[in-house]
Amino acid sequence: MKVALVILNWNGEGLLKEYLPTVLEHCGNGFTDVIVADNCSTDASMQVMATEFAGVRTIVLDKNYGFAEGYNRALAELDGYDYYVLCNSDIMLKSDAVSPIVKMMEGDGNIAVAAPKIKSLRQPEMFEYAGAAGGFIDKYGFPFCRGRIIDTVERDDGQYDQDIETFWASGAFMVVRADVYRKLGGLDSKFFAHMEEIDFCWRVKNSGYKVAFCHESEVFHLGGATLNQGSPRKLFLNYRNSLWMMMKNLPTSCLIFRIWARMVLDGMSAMVYLLQLKPKYFWAVVRAHFVFYGNIPRLARQRKELPKASQKIPAGMLDGSIVWRYYINKCKTFDKLWQKTKR
Repeated sequence: MKVALVILNWNGEGLLKEYLPTVLEHCGNGFTDVIVADNCSTDASMQVMATEFAGVRTIVLDKNYGFAEGYNRALAELDGYDYYVLCNSDIMLKSDAVSPIVKMMEGDGNIAVAAPKIKSLRQPEMFEYAGAAGGFIDKYGFPFCRGRIIDTVERDDGQYDQDIETFWASGAFMVVRADVYRKLGGLDSKFFAHMEEIDFCWRVKNSGYKVAFCHESEVFHLGGATLNQGSPRKLFLNYRNSLWMMMKNLPTSCLIFRIWARMVLDGMSAMVYLLQLKPKYFWAVVRAHFVFYGNIPRLARQRKELPKASQKIPAGMLDGSIVWRYYINKCKTFDKLWQKTKR
């Protein structure tokens, strides 16, 4: 069994110096190869690799392809691996995060994607926004996590230390079966960045595989290393890509209604930004919708080639609106949300 842990880097000279040593220290377990793929950085990243990490394999891409296509091109150059680990350059390890996940996946051949517990590097006692203790989604395409709902991030007190099936794994650190990655065509390069891992996991689930969370594996994520949380560019990508993945992956029976409902919710969000005197955020949402309209024919063609979605609510999808549950029902934590869901 062989594992390739691939760090996709773009102008991350400082991040490589600080965090790559922790990955090398804790993943030197005999079956994991650490590889750095560079998205045509303009800083001294490759000089740093050559001088300070000469023993680490590098893959240098000819331009910045973004997260999705960058990983697709890098992983296409790797042969003979059973698992790929997609690892951000701003991930710190304090223990071996790969072995527990691979052990879990080896024990269940139906798990195609799995994620560790992702905690905040700045506040190590807290979950991290981008993944926490497993990714979930509501029926209108809004993602949330065990340990993070909307803007409420929980402290890790062991309350989610159970291995469970989830809906998505964070691209900050996710383990994927290499054969499934290749079979499904990898990440959707049109996304460029943001939501591509959720789209991929949705296709994984539509193909009959599972996405899982492994509580024995833990990583620490800095977050916001490429685009900060409040970036209009990031907002645009999230809104656009969310609509794209819904168009691609939803069951036909509910496709039109749910996209219409999501667009109404997006419109309300845009108006809030306008009232808050945030015109760049307002325009990011509006522009995302116009780009979506222009891509509907392409998405419709793509949809025909993808695995057909089950009519059942898949594991990890909330049969309702997380926005409603959070703001109206005051469900600020995952345990309260799921208790209310079961009633």
